[in-house]
Amino acid sequence: MKPNEKEEGTGRRHGGRYIYEELRRQILTLQLKHGEQLDEISLANTFGLSRSPVRDAMARLVSEGLVTILPNRTAIVTPFEIEEFPNYITALDLIQRAVTRLAAKHRSEADLLKIEAANAEYMEKVYQGDFSAMTEKNKAFHLAIAAAGRNNYLATYYDKLLSEGQRIQHLQFDFMTSQDAPQKLGRDHDELIAVIRAGDADAADKAAHEHTMLFQNRFLTFMQRNLLKDMDINA
Repeated sequence: MKPNEKEEGTGRRHGGRYIYEELRRQILTLQLKHGEQLDEISLANTFGLSRSPVRDAMARLVSEGLVTILPNRTAIVTPFEIEEFPNYITALDLIQRAVTRLAAKHRSEADLLKIEAANAEYMEKVYQGDFSAMTEKNKAFHLAIAAAGRNNYLATYYDKLLSEGQRIQHLQFDFMTSQDAPQKLGRDHDELIAVIRAGDADAADKAAHEHTMLFQNRFLTFMQRNLLKDMDINA
């Protein structure tokens, strides 16, 4: 390979990674709305790069389920269908219980330290009110638990579910932080850590299920209150 070809390949990889990270951030924080079209040429012009790194970034986002390619080859931000929320919760509950149960059985002291460190970083962002960072640190906390379970198949699927959950969390974080003190937002994480440290697989399963139900209930309450807010009660 010639030197300039090598440099071009490196630049493409770095450019693709930057575009991926920026588009992912905009999707997860809802700056790019569900169903919004993503035009390859426009994105290349926006980022000042060729279409190749844009394609690389889009392919990665498609693999994560954040971007969908339609039959006519149009790329859009994957829509979140509210009617699919019960199916999402069912999948999240099953995987979350499985990885947390496995973590309780297989965790090492090093794993526990990583889990606790991830939770401390999450709580720091909670107190700061940094919503974007909160979703990332919350995901990192749960993936640290999954890593302790020593099952890469489950961890990979869990990662995908948590990414979708980040978009849902961004819809409700304003509501959550106005309703719950920071200490309350972190209390359910403390319970997960305690049962994993105790090595109690059954208690870990139960705590993980309750954690999923808390997420579901917060979202449903948020939806109900926002639907009521948008209704004209004098009609």
